[in-house]
Amino acid sequence: MADLFAALPATAGFELFEERLRQSGCCLPAGVDEAGRGPLAGPVVAAAVILPPRYDLPGLADSKKLSARRREQLFGSIRQQAVAVGVGFCSAAEIDRHNILQASLLAMRQAVMRLHPAADALLVDGLQTLALPLPQQALVKGDARCASVAAASIIAKVVRDRIMQVFDRRYPGYGFARHKGYGSAEHRRRIAELGPCPLHRASFRGVREYL
Repeated sequence: MADLFAALPATAGFELFEERLRQSGCCLPAGVDEAGRGPLAGPVVAAAVILPPRYDLPGLADSKKLSARRREQLFGSIRQQAVAVGVGFCSAAEIDRHNILQASLLAMRQAVMRLHPAADALLVDGLQTLALPLPQQALVKGDARCASVAAASIIAKVVRDRIMQVFDRRYPGYGFARHKGYGSAEHRRRIAELGPCPLHRASFRGVREYL
């Protein structure tokens, strides 16, 4: 499969990984990415997105390079235009049980398995492929190189941010709606003052010291 993913000319900032897969006979390639590996609290969320051969998503980019408002706008457009979108989750307790890498891969597998129609090839952000019987390629910085991975990064980020806004009401005092569980100075101060809540990742430094 290595030659299948040979570097291609960039178009609109993205390499044409999906087009090369379609040329090889894979009709439904999916991009896969996650959001939330680094925070001290909350789930890791993954998304898988199958884009059609032609789509209209101006400004599509790695979610980290977009404002929250632009991510929300693209979220709706991706949901409308995508052939399929799947989302997977692993809770803080599952992250503590499996470690963050394995929890991220598990969430990615869940996202892929929730695609309808199912994908027939995968483009996975990062260094590792998934334990699934599909042709796939790990793409370092895939969210900046591959359109469907960028779309998946936006879906995962927006879903996770919305989850953290809900948890902000359930666990008031930590500021989850603002920092989304990341280790900001405010968040660390609140952990020290209030102690961890069930949303915190007990295995992470910055949390375990207060258990």
